[in-house]
Parts: sequence; structure tokens; C-alpha cells
Amino acid sequence: MKLSREEVLHISRLARLGITDVEVDEMQTQLSNILDNFDILSGVNTDGVAPTAQPNALQNVMREDTIVPSLPVKDVLANAPRQEGEFIKVNAVLEE
Repeated sequence: MKLSREEVLHISRLARLGITDVEVDEMQTQLSNILDNFDILSGVNTDGVAPTAQPNALQNVMREDTIVPSLPVKDVLANAPRQEGEFIKVNAVLEE
């Protein structure tokens, strides 16, 4: 499916992308190729294939929560560029 230049510009406006004329031409080719691939996939016979949202069986990958000793404060602060007492000092990131 060949997208027109106007369709690509419309899509870029909807996505709030500022693209150049060269990028419009590139996107026109790339998006058209993507849509062509979807056309090919739509022709695949899927009769007898059950719809699924997850192809693999899911399993819990969480480990048990166990208490372990922390690093000593001295070791944690060893590579801190600035420290204040037992804390790492950082620049403020929020305005007051």
C-alpha cells in the first residue's frame, strides 16, 4: 500500500513530529513497506489457530524475599562525590 506524501504529513502532524522534506520521503517509503508487510501477513491462513495474547506460558520469575545484610555505610559512601554525614549529597532537582 503506497502512502501519499499528504498522508505522511498528516500522520506526522498527529504524532506531533516536525519532519523535513527529506524525512517525509524516507517515512513515505518506510511506512509503505510496513503496510505492505501487514498485507502479506493478512493473507496467511490462520484457520485452526487459536487466538492468543501470550505465546509462551507465563510463570512467576520472582524470588523469595529474604533479608540479607546491607553494605557498610563507609563502603557505600566510598565512591560518592559528595556526602553529608551518612548520606550522599546531591543537587536539588525540584524548585521550592
